[in-house]
Amino acid sequence: MDGFELLPFISVAKQWQSKKILLYFLAVRDATRIGNPRCRADSFALVKEFELYAFWRYMRFGVSLSPKEIVMDQSWFEMRDVRNRKLDNGVWIPLRAVNTIDHQGRYGYIGYREEFFGAGSVAVPIQSRNEVNELNWSSIGPHHPHHCDIQEGRYIPSDIYEFGQENISGIHLVLEQHYNSQDVPEWHLHQDFIIVLNLKRENDTWVAPDEGYVEVARLHRTTNGTVFLLEVRADHLKDYLSARSMALYISCYRNRDEIVDDASHIVWTVNPLVEDQNGDRWEGRVTELHEGGDLYGTSMAVMHVSRTDVDFEEEVPNLEFPKDKDVRLQSWVKKHEGRKLYRVQGELWRNEWIEPGDLSVRIRRDTSPPTVFFITDSKGTHESKATLVGATKWLWFRPGVIMSLAHRRGGTLRWYSKDTGAVSCSLDCGVHFGINSIGLVTGFAKDIASLPDWQQKIWAGYNIGPEARVSDELLAAQMRAMPPNTKAPEELLPVVITRLNNITLDRYNFRLFREHADFEKVLTLSHRFRALDQMTLLGLAKDLARLTADSIDAAAIQKVVKPPAGQKWGSLKFLESLVATRTDVKDARSAVGPLFGIYELRHADAHLAGQFDEILKLVSIDRSLSFVFQGYQLLEACVSSLTRIADILEG
Repeated sequence: MDGFELLPFISVAKQWQSKKILLYFLAVRDATRIGNPRCRADSFALVKEFELYAFWRYMRFGVSLSPKEIVMDQSWFEMRDVRNRKLDNGVWIPLRAVNTIDHQGRYGYIGYREEFFGAGSVAVPIQSRNEVNELNWSSIGPHHPHHCDIQEGRYIPSDIYEFGQENISGIHLVLEQHYNSQDVPEWHLHQDFIIVLNLKRENDTWVAPDEGYVEVARLHRTTNGTVFLLEVRADHLKDYLSARSMALYISCYRNRDEIVDDASHIVWTVNPLVEDQNGDRWEGRVTELHEGGDLYGTSMAVMHVSRTDVDFEEEVPNLEFPKDKDVRLQSWVKKHEGRKLYRVQGELWRNEWIEPGDLSVRIRRDTSPPTVFFITDSKGTHESKATLVGATKWLWFRPGVIMSLAHRRGGTLRWYSKDTGAVSCSLDCGVHFGINSIGLVTGFAKDIASLPDWQQKIWAGYNIGPEARVSDELLAAQMRAMPPNTKAPEELLPVVITRLNNITLDRYNFRLFREHADFEKVLTLSHRFRALDQMTLLGLAKDLARLTADSIDAAAIQKVVKPPAGQKWGSLKFLESLVATRTDVKDARSAVGPLFGIYELRHADAHLAGQFDEILKLVSIDRSLSFVFQGYQLLEACVSSLTRIADILEG
């Protein structure tokens, strides 16, 4: 076996049939043939790995493993992997499921294998738990359609489930709607659940806009559109259950089924084997079958009944109920035939409670204990919302916090002045921030501590101890009540681009900057907090070049100015020549110069160190400053250049 270890065969032989050991040997042999020096024999010792191997062998040699060659072992049917897990501990909870997880082959024949999982649920008042424990898969499983009911003139809505002698009411959080034999059924998440948690449906997913558009519920479909699973996030479900003083009762059924020609690897002591434990009922059985699916050694009775009093020539037959003499009865027995096969099956019925949460923070607005803490002074003191909401303090953060907040779905970044603005990671939750003298972000502690916990956690990830003063402009606005009269280049950039377009449209009948699909997206990304290191500073330069040099309509400018014969101009040279028609060449070159520098920065990796420093001079960047300030200087150079060009063309 070319150096492959034979020892794994010893352990495998104790667990596997001779057929599987043969396959095991073939796997090793074929792996050896393709020269895989690191492949070990025991890498194919599990059934699932055999299936992967079968696919690999087909792709490599065009030789496939027949499904009959891959037989599941006893542990697969016993489902210890499933029985040891509890739904209440999961992140996602199935509310309703009709899920054929795996299906291979044709029932009644070698190679047939299927795994099925089904679940039905009902939310019930906590005080009714004892009565609900009598419900099971037959009572609330997904085979029950949802429809209204009328009992003695009393209307019962389709979402209500009544049970017990006292008509205890529960609610279905998922409602199944049937249409006809052609249209597939649809599942609906309960409207109350959607509204009180403020969810928004997007295709087959419900998201929470107030929580950064996190997925809360999701619907799964087959390729033909049939729904087979609706699950919800446990955290939100338990919040809802707590608010309604309810618990969720789930009844599940799982089946693992296979047909083989040899069941000697199943060694259950009795048939069927039944195990009842903690609300679970598991049954394992081996059933003898004829090939085709009929029970081995059985037969079936066939009866053929017909009428003899029918006049087939009569145009409008009108027959009465037949008398015995007018009925012909034929019957016979058909004995099932076919070779002997075995159906190995494991079934699990489970009834399980999903407990409500201790608190309902989202719906009932319960106050939760503090979970997020911030450094508030030079001693390293950590405080939470419990003390910060009533304090007059500020917090310090690394500048990367702005990117983490603003550039997620629902996030925003607005500017109030040169060094202040508002940032949020969810609409309607903006925090007034300022940039201090060394480029750190500072914010009023109460504003941040009043945010939802999930947002506080993002801020806390960038929190540091106080370093340098609070932003001067922020203090001026918040404490002196004198907002600074300055402008951020980020705020001016779209304004000056629009101004230039209007000027050239009026004077030359074209827009200087072409519109493109990514323009607004790139504009949103063009801010100083993009520059957290040299690579991201160059990334900011690249986006500014996309907004300027790459967007200039050089073809339109060529109608006004043309290059000398034999010369080929780029877009910025065309712009410089256009500006030179309104001023002298030196002034035009000075006005457009920073844009040339920004364009060259996008190719900074190709320049030597000395050349790189010269390029930075074109855009007036001081490399001794923090990268946030370098990003500011880059934006300021861009805006100043565009403003000067606009002044010249307009003058």
